[in-house]
Amino acid sequence: MKRVSGLTAVAVAIAILTGCSADESDLWPSLEAADPAGGAQATQDQVQAGGPLQLNTGVFEPAGVTPGQPTGTAVGEKVQALRSDLQRLQTQVGEENRLLQQYRGNARETARDYNTMVSTINARLQTGTTPGNPDLVQLWNQSQLELSQVATSINNMNALAANTGATASLSTFLLDSVRATYGLQGAVDEDHRQLAILEDETNQTVVLIERLLTELTEDVQRQTAYLAYERSELTALSVAIRNGEFFAGSLGNRSFGIAAPPPSGGAAGLVGRTQPLVVIRFDQPSVEYEPALYGAVNQALSARPNAGFDVVSVAAGSGAQGQVALASGRSVRNAEAVVRSLTDMGLPADRVSLSAATNPAAAVNEVHIYLR
Repeated sequence: MKRVSGLTAVAVAIAILTGCSADESDLWPSLEAADPAGGAQATQDQVQAGGPLQLNTGVFEPAGVTPGQPTGTAVGEKVQALRSDLQRLQTQVGEENRLLQQYRGNARETARDYNTMVSTINARLQTGTTPGNPDLVQLWNQSQLELSQVATSINNMNALAANTGATASLSTFLLDSVRATYGLQGAVDEDHRQLAILEDETNQTVVLIERLLTELTEDVQRQTAYLAYERSELTALSVAIRNGEFFAGSLGNRSFGIAAPPPSGGAAGLVGRTQPLVVIRFDQPSVEYEPALYGAVNQALSARPNAGFDVVSVAAGSGAQGQVALASGRSVRNAEAVVRSLTDMGLPADRVSLSAATNPAAAVNEVHIYLR
């Protein structure tokens, strides 16, 4: 069972607050395997039949660490040690960025090859062919193998997201350590000058990691939606090949479409909200929240099959401005992890929205899930 990852080691406690009122030919392998899942919101217009796989393009290379001269003080030695820690952290971020770019490139190439094969099959069907044409069957099987590589890409990116989450936790710990060093006795002015530079560069690295995690989460979700859509398309295409006739794609994807979820309430944050369906409190060490979350969402969908869910990260609003900003960043990542859990459970991505709010009365960061 997964635990929420953030920039600090957080824990989760969950409170459920309210309830809610034709056989395929053996010529083709099965397409019933469960889809890997990701996190951030992706809408149906991001997944076009026969179109390219749309992924983010951000590059996340750390800017480097400014060197500093020893000052001969104990605080100066601490600054040097922290600078070395930041250099190692940035090296790790650089490797995670390299893997992200590699996975994106592989996924785009796979999707291009797949789309080319499907276009070839459709072109042959449109011009007329024999039922069960073995050439098209072979091409269909190759298309399915190419599409299965998208699932491999999703798994790779999910693993990378887990590693990047750990890097994010380390980055926030390092930033806290840098700021705590200001309070040490025996420093000279040069120590604090170097420390200020180090603090800025560490904070920039924290932000860079946050952006990397955000794009990585979005890429996973887009690929997940693309994979689910194209698997449905391939199923319809197999029927077309068996009959030797062109079909205009999956009935579920084209004729009926996907039922539109209720309008998102995400942008409103907490204003005007009713009582949440679920509250997840990040106030103790590792508590598994997914079983209770699944039970609440499953009950809500049993009563309202077309229901949507707004996931709101609620950051504790007390403390200095910098502390509130850090809490907000951690709270958003917590909410992204909850969204990933919901999609892992099979909830369609277009039924989930993600937004953020700050609550001055909250003692700890929370994630609220609202029914809409």
